[in-house]
Amino acid sequence: MRADAATVDVLIIGSGLLGASLGLALTEQGSSVALRDASPTALRLAVDLGAGRMGRDDDNPRLVVVATPPDVAAAVVVEALATYREAVVTDVASVKSVIAEEVRRCGVSLARYVGSHPMAGRERSGALAAEIDLFRARPWVVAPIPESSREACEMVRELALNVGAFPVELEAGEHDAAVARVSHVPQLVSSLVAARLVDMPSVGLGLAGQGLRDVTRIAHSDPRLWASIVAGNSREIASVMREFADDVTRLARALEKSEGDPLAPGLTGEITRVLVRGNEGVARIPGKHGGAPGRYSEIVVLVPDTPGSLGRLFSDFGEAGINIEDFRMEHSAGAALGLARIDVAPAIAGEATHHLMKLGWEIIDGLK
Repeated sequence: MRADAATVDVLIIGSGLLGASLGLALTEQGSSVALRDASPTALRLAVDLGAGRMGRDDDNPRLVVVATPPDVAAAVVVEALATYREAVVTDVASVKSVIAEEVRRCGVSLARYVGSHPMAGRERSGALAAEIDLFRARPWVVAPIPESSREACEMVRELALNVGAFPVELEAGEHDAAVARVSHVPQLVSSLVAARLVDMPSVGLGLAGQGLRDVTRIAHSDPRLWASIVAGNSREIASVMREFADDVTRLARALEKSEGDPLAPGLTGEITRVLVRGNEGVARIPGKHGGAPGRYSEIVVLVPDTPGSLGRLFSDFGEAGINIEDFRMEHSAGAALGLARIDVAPAIAGEATHHLMKLGWEIIDGLK
């Protein structure tokens, strides 16, 4: 694959979070990678981080990955198909239908084009947020259009497998409908909840716990990027948001009608309906490695906010041969300590709790 200096396995156009992370992962597993970006500064940063070399005019890639925002992805795909006439071209934008429609309108040959989308990301953007393992064990949607060749689809599947992802084939419309519910609407709801805090008195914000932090974590995301994503999938998102708005309106009316009376007819039933439906939805979210949702026991450990404390806790679990299924850290406002919420298999929860207590850890909750 390295017949001459201009030949590269993969050319990545766009050196932000996804592009730089992909470059790091591919370079680490031995592929030759070239990078291009409209921003010279962003490009230089990704190159300096080791995501690939600078792209050149005489590059001859086997595969071109367009990792730009959705609002410009179609134009970049069309340009790549025209420039690199032997390369397969894919984009990794988080919307698929609108890009495929725009590319098709340009009249280029589409046999070498396959849409795709790695279901991986972070609330931070840019090459500095890149991670070499960003795609590992994550779904990578392969969304071919009718004109896509079998060879092109296989090359994109191979790309996903090479960086540790597992490919999932969906039609563009199926993809957009799915990500509206599992990604795009959650982003908007998180931002809407966080927006309620803008004018809140500081004394009230001091009461915030982990629940608020969990709900608003992704509200840190890049507004410009997400404006492009939401606009590109507006039809699917609008449908889900209407359902969401109907539920919110129904609940708000029940609360207003109660006039502050907690025993008002119908109020408890409406609140319970919302919570039960939420329970049902959460129960359908896949567990670790995409499998069925796991049933774990939670152990809550008091952890001093001192250097090495968390590392010692993990080490104590490891030395006892106890696998941590999930982990969440909850910080106490105004106190130099935190609560480590650790999920373990129910069968070993008692053993794990007693082991930690023997080592001097204070258990706040769990089997004793």
